[in-house]
Amino acid sequence: MGMAEPDLPDALRVHPQDDVLVTLRELQPGETVRSASDVIVARTSVPRGHKIAITALAAGCLVRKYGWPIGRATRDIAQGEHVHTHNLATTLTGHSDYTYTPPAPAADAGQPEPHTFLGYRRRDGRVGTRNELWIVCTVGCVARTAQRIAAIAGERLRGKVDGVYALTHPFGCSQLGDDLAHTRRLLASLVTHPNAGGVLVVGLGCESNQLAALLGTADFDPERVRSFNAQAVSDEVEAGVGALEELAGLLARDVREPCPLSSLVLGLKCGGSDAFSGLTANPLVGRMSTEVARAGGTPILTEIPETFGAEQLLMARAVDRNVFEAVGTLVNDFKDYFTAAGQPVSENPSPGNLAGGITTLEEKSLGAVQKAGDAPLTQVLRYGERVHRPGLALLEAPGNDAVSGTALAAAGATLLLFTTGRGTPLGFPAPTLKISSNSALAQAKPRWIDFDAGTLLTGAGMDERSHALLDLIVATASGQPTCAERNGERELAIWKTGVTL
Repeated sequence: MGMAEPDLPDALRVHPQDDVLVTLRELQPGETVRSASDVIVARTSVPRGHKIAITALAAGCLVRKYGWPIGRATRDIAQGEHVHTHNLATTLTGHSDYTYTPPAPAADAGQPEPHTFLGYRRRDGRVGTRNELWIVCTVGCVARTAQRIAAIAGERLRGKVDGVYALTHPFGCSQLGDDLAHTRRLLASLVTHPNAGGVLVVGLGCESNQLAALLGTADFDPERVRSFNAQAVSDEVEAGVGALEELAGLLARDVREPCPLSSLVLGLKCGGSDAFSGLTANPLVGRMSTEVARAGGTPILTEIPETFGAEQLLMARAVDRNVFEAVGTLVNDFKDYFTAAGQPVSENPSPGNLAGGITTLEEKSLGAVQKAGDAPLTQVLRYGERVHRPGLALLEAPGNDAVSGTALAAAGATLLLFTTGRGTPLGFPAPTLKISSNSALAQAKPRWIDFDAGTLLTGAGMDERSHALLDLIVATASGQPTCAERNGERELAIWKTGVTL
């Protein structure tokens, strides 16, 4: 039998109206279970991080966690019984109707604490946290070409720029309609990213995603972008390296300067979540979202399927009817994306989520949206679009880590906060801080994890950990490398939604 740490509860009640506790250690039948407000006896074994019923629950009743329903009991559940997939099921359905209610006036939260980071201010006013050279491919046919260019230029320019990176992918040809448009729009947004002091766009020449069409949709600084089709030059690697060396001369003039938090665009992401993600790492990141939004900056929430069942919490913070309706349309469009393929809208959580104690998509979503804090929702972005105003943004993208992480970067995120309960080494085009929901993960994977939020379960205060994480964000935005950057982890993935010719 596991032993509880001194003076710490055995379980947590997340919200006063909840029907379940979240266990902080593995429980055995007959053990007394104490939370700050409850004392019950476990009737069954309950793994750490899973749910135990506070009171008897009748078959068919809604079961609450975070103060909201997370599913319906599929049979009678006794007090002290393990609550999971064997006795709890989702209530999610397809298309939903929403009724707009104007938001209540926000309470005056006072002035945010003054924080600045050292960033690179670009000609269009946006601010980068890195000064890198990027190679963007129009098509997968030149992916290896781009990698060879990056390898040679990276050696020649070592120490002169923050890095040379090839952002490669397998698409750009054999695509039609909206599918092609999505690829083009996403790549065009990456061409304009403020973390790239210079960009080389490499095409092939015969692909669907024509170089001229891609650049025609990108609002870029022509001084900082070079491009060519490989079929039109005698030596494409030599041409690419020469273009990057020319751009590096421009980057040599760039210097970091103090920039306010209002210049920061913060991507919000979770992956490999466990039952503690919604109790530690996600609420902590929510504090960062609120702080950045209060300062005039822009946090971006995505992973639309992981808002199903919790979308009304976000809609209640929409600044006006247009934003409210845009959220409803986006959520229903995503549900239609599933049902059109003959798939249920609730085919989530993942096997890892289930093992970690998350039972239904509603439960996962209610934990996931904690990352948005309580900032007003000011904009809804379709896939590949860039943020266009301060405040919390909701971005169209699936839950897949690589796809949604790439979408956040394309939307303009210059730094990502990635919460995780099970861990992943994956990195994205923008620097990514990995924040563990439990201390065991941070201790087991110190090369992956940048910040341990699991200490919130063992007595650390939310205010203290919030200050520490904000300090790390400022240091990272000022140039301190993340674990993923030190490990050379940087991936780009495009959401392919159509047929392949």
